[in-house]
Amino acid sequence: MEFLEALVEYDYLKKALVTAVVVGILCGVIGSFTILRGLALMGDAISHAVLPGIAASFLLGISFFPGALVAGLLTALGIGYVNQNSRLKNDAVIGIVFTAMFALGVVMVSLSPTSTDLTKILFGNVLAVRTSDMWITVIVGALVLLVAAALYKELQVSSFDPTMAAAYGLSTKGLHYLLMTMLTLVTVASLQTVGIILVVAMLIVPASTAYLLTDSLPRMILLAAALGVLSSAGGLYFSFSYNLPSGAAIVLVGAAGFLVAFLFAPTHGVIRRQLSARRARVLAMG
Repeated sequence: MEFLEALVEYDYLKKALVTAVVVGILCGVIGSFTILRGLALMGDAISHAVLPGIAASFLLGISFFPGALVAGLLTALGIGYVNQNSRLKNDAVIGIVFTAMFALGVVMVSLSPTSTDLTKILFGNVLAVRTSDMWITVIVGALVLLVAAALYKELQVSSFDPTMAAAYGLSTKGLHYLLMTMLTLVTVASLQTVGIILVVAMLIVPASTAYLLTDSLPRMILLAAALGVLSSAGGLYFSFSYNLPSGAAIVLVGAAGFLVAFLFAPTHGVIRRQLSARRARVLAMG
């Protein structure tokens, strides 16, 4: 009740809620395609590799968004280029590029006089979100969701069967880089809410939870978006009510939902499968 009263009274809390909800939806939608393509490590790479761009933005005294976006896109393109022009496997290339970028960011952070602000970006603080940050997140969210809706069938086919997508004349490479661009935008938009360290959890946890609950991609995307919203709103409540780090609170709420689905999902839950196996053994013995 106290949280709802504060939500009505304080503008900063309203901005935090709007931003958190948008981030939850974005992470759920794009995260669904990310885990279906086996690109969870790519999300981790981009989320860490934006640090040099953020540090450069602070050193220049400008908004972190353009710097982070450029760093993320360069990372995605760099990983793709090295992967296509070397004999290294994708996971090795990702590890090399993102650790190099993150190390560069750490060095740049050490040179920055505003390290406290950079610490907030690392771990997130949705309660400190500014009006400009909120609107950037909303605009980025609308753009990403419009593109995802317009190219849903193409992304669906290329995610499940790249060979069939290529046979249909779709540019699988172009769709891959488009998804990487959207992943970068979502990552940058999520920085203020959950921070660099935890943004990968928001990209993976709601979508993975939804994956356990349904075998239909449209339902999975809708469920992941809803779970992302619940995680964000629930984490914001605990963060405000108990003075907890906002990013960590949001991720822990999402992780609790994943644990429930992992154990009790109707088809793929551990307990459900154990009960089904036990019932089958009883029937076989009978």
